[in-house]
Amino acid sequence: MRMPARPQNVHQARLLRLLRDEGPRSRAELGDVVRLSRSKLAVELDRLVELGLVEGAGLAASRGGRRSGIVRLAPSLRFVAFDIGATSVDVAVTDGTLEVLGHVSEACDVRQGATAVLDRALDLLGKLRDEGLIPRVHGAGIGVPGPVSFRDGMPVVPPIMPGWDRFPVRDAIGAELGCPVLVDNDVNLMALGELHAGLARSVDDFLLVKIGTGIGCGIVVDSAIYRGVSGSAGDIGHIRIDDDGPMCACGNAGCLEAYFGGAALARDAEAVARSGESPQLAALLEAHGSLSGEHVAQAAAAGDPASVRIIREGGRHVGQVLAGLVSFFNPGLVIIAGGVAGLGHTLLAEIRSVVYRRSAPLATGNLPIVLSELAGAAGVVGGARLISDHVFSPPPDPRPA
Repeated sequence: MRMPARPQNVHQARLLRLLRDEGPRSRAELGDVVRLSRSKLAVELDRLVELGLVEGAGLAASRGGRRSGIVRLAPSLRFVAFDIGATSVDVAVTDGTLEVLGHVSEACDVRQGATAVLDRALDLLGKLRDEGLIPRVHGAGIGVPGPVSFRDGMPVVPPIMPGWDRFPVRDAIGAELGCPVLVDNDVNLMALGELHAGLARSVDDFLLVKIGTGIGCGIVVDSAIYRGVSGSAGDIGHIRIDDDGPMCACGNAGCLEAYFGGAALARDAEAVARSGESPQLAALLEAHGSLSGEHVAQAAAAGDPASVRIIREGGRHVGQVLAGLVSFFNPGLVIIAGGVAGLGHTLLAEIRSVVYRRSAPLATGNLPIVLSELAGAAGVVGGARLISDHVFSPPPDPRPA
């Protein structure tokens, strides 16, 4: 199966990224940005047309002479994103500018194992293909809820993903789709989504904290994901709060995640419901058989003091860890996202209070801490951004270092 076309040099790669991020541009405007001579720019754009990556789109308004041709990314470009969470799978297809053309989501337990979950994700992609949205896949970005070896394209000892350890996700999906594939932690994808289409579009250095079944942090430095030496940077859910705290899924005691991940939130809510402290949670438990963060949010919105206390205690623990990160990293923005972030402004207010009180004043003097506005789209937009960055890159230099 022939792989999709790629740019052949740094000039072509830069042109593609400009057209992705800024939309159609005239040849004159592109020449101003990339600083190529008119003849060299024409050669590079003509080659991209031959590769099927860009096309002409009419003429621009005159700038005092001959009207310049408008160039845009080829409408047939398609990127696919798989956002695999602990309890759900989202699949989306975008065009070359990363506009989401189709998005499907389904409840799915990641503990079913890699083969079952990936097969389900491919079935969902098949639904989008059946709608005629995918003439050809040019690349796929995949997020999973655990530590990932980015170089090898596979999860490594993921605490909440039994059966996934070192499963070759990248190679398996690449063989199915016949295109470049990259795999990353789901929080990193969400951070890329915020960088491309969310509140971080004008921020070069920021933190994205996802609070869901697990807790993780996407670290963006100079508009790029920082993954660390082995890919485990940002795994803040397993920073220890208290040596004598509750047991965590990772096998250690007192981790942040053991205090305020999705399972911990359900555990504390059910304990409060059974103790009689919260009639609202008790009624919800009786009606549903179990409780979730959504139920806690519902009870808190109805004025339940116990639910508000649970949210504030969780926010205090998150703020405690985040305060250290803010003093260390000095970001320009902190975004709170994920399912548990649906607890809303009660949670946000507590996190802000702790961070602003505990972090260095110089680090927090002009630091916004905000809730994500991308809802469930951050992961799939980030997956498309991840793989488009790769596809819109020149080939590696074959010469030895």
